[in-house]
Amino acid sequence: MRENPNYTDLYYQNTTSHSQVIDIVTERVVPLSEVAAPIDWEVLFGNTHPVEIEIGFGKGRFLLEASKRHPKVNYIGVERAQKYVELTRERFEKYMRHFGVDRASRTFSNVRLAWTDANYFLTRYVAAASVQAYHIYFPDPWPRKRQQKRRIFRNQDFLEALTRTLNSEGGKLYVVTDYEAYFQEIQERLAGLSVLHPIDANLKPDRDIATNFETKYILEGRPIYRAVYEKVLS
Repeated sequence: MRENPNYTDLYYQNTTSHSQVIDIVTERVVPLSEVAAPIDWEVLFGNTHPVEIEIGFGKGRFLLEASKRHPKVNYIGVERAQKYVELTRERFEKYMRHFGVDRASRTFSNVRLAWTDANYFLTRYVAAASVQAYHIYFPDPWPRKRQQKRRIFRNQDFLEALTRTLNSEGGKLYVVTDYEAYFQEIQERLAGLSVLHPIDANLKPDRDIATNFETKYILEGRPIYRAVYEKVLS
């Protein structure tokens, strides 16, 4: 049985034809196919602030809180599931309505949503050494044996893109999961990447920002596993 899905051009043609980049503030939606690759972050955001990417943003809780807390950091949320893209847009809309946030204030102008496949986005649209940090919180563990080939950390193209696109001067990868077996597998696979070194997981900033999954799992009494990696060129 093939260990990994066959990520061919035909595969991506069938799974990313809908891909879009969404501006939370202006509500401007641009087909990803119309965005020049690799993406020029300065053109996209209109500034030279550092860029952080959350892969699989779910209901958008981390994106909202982190982008509000750090207006001089640009955030890209990448999500394949349309329902979560819509839920996240609604979360931002509700927050702005509830707190009377004027769109002219440019609050959340440092956020973009990319509705697309994460591997496709990283391998084709993210420039080398252009990302300050990646946040991967509660990636789908695909627990059934026949599904495990879909685990994102089993995709060698993804791992290569991850390390290639991280900033060469201390770029960080933050990983959180409640699935112990998958956590062990993630650690084993990342150990094979010579430029990524594990560091103290307690150094993760914004640990007080819990995703919806984390809040739910903590209430259920599940253990949470965390890891932080730093890109260090030998």
